[in-house]
Amino acid sequence: MKLSEELLNNLIDITSNSAIACYPYIGKNEKILADKAATDVMRDQLNNLNINGKVVIGEGELDEAPMLYIGEILGNGNGPQIDIAVDPVEGTNFVAKNLPGAMSVLAVAERGNLLNAPETYMDKIATGSHIPKGTLDIDYTVEQNINIYSEITKKKNSEITVCILERPRHYEIINELKKLNVNIKFITDGDVSGALLVSDKKFNVDIFMGIGGGPEGVIAASALDTLNCNMQGRFLFETAEDKNRAFHMGIKDLNKKYEINEIVKGESIFCATGITSGDLMKGVVKENDKFITETIITHNKSELKLVKKEVSLT
Repeated sequence: MKLSEELLNNLIDITSNSAIACYPYIGKNEKILADKAATDVMRDQLNNLNINGKVVIGEGELDEAPMLYIGEILGNGNGPQIDIAVDPVEGTNFVAKNLPGAMSVLAVAERGNLLNAPETYMDKIATGSHIPKGTLDIDYTVEQNINIYSEITKKKNSEITVCILERPRHYEIINELKKLNVNIKFITDGDVSGALLVSDKKFNVDIFMGIGGGPEGVIAASALDTLNCNMQGRFLFETAEDKNRAFHMGIKDLNKKYEINEIVKGESIFCATGITSGDLMKGVVKENDKFITETIITHNKSELKLVKKEVSLT
């Protein structure tokens, strides 16, 4: 079975409309209301599709309404069986404070082809398609990975840029990067968009590394895989509850290092619409009687496409 062009266009409509639903809350310090608005639109429109969909990457558990929860069944049940990864608002703080980089995100694959990720952290490393697979590794030291990247690309350390979440847990990595004279692009949230910056040289990011959300890792992998990029990830389980949840989701080896083709298998679609303008795309713009959105989408080993859409206020 192939994921259809019709489904691809439907996903563009859904993330675009979810982003527009956030527009009234941009800069209003109402991240919960913004998330609910986007979630309500995304759920309603996914339920209208001719699919038998199941959320495998969601925002919460069954009792955490109104979130799109893991295991939720979506669609009218008449179409193909697909796995769905959702993040109606990636970067709720960005929306609340009108900061760059918030976006509404969907990823889909055929049933069983997206790794079910528990709500826990994941250690990650990602590079572009110009780097041979299996060369950089999350088990290597920072210095080893930088040296390997430098050797492959013939770049000096001072010409290499690493994107990383600005968190206390990364101080050791950050200090090492500074010692190596590597450029650092800090992000405060949104590690899906951070990982995607390695996908094209125009973003001037060579490596994405560090610890972020596990579900976000799967969503990012769905895009990077279609772009022939590289990514590794390993879940980090801190509590017995985390480990038990992972076991019930089918994860038996808690220390497993996942390659990108183990995180997402086969055909997939990744779709994200900007809410506030960032490196990847512009945010929602209200112009006279319409909204204008920008969406990036990729499917089945294709280039990352930018789609502009106009939606009437009426």
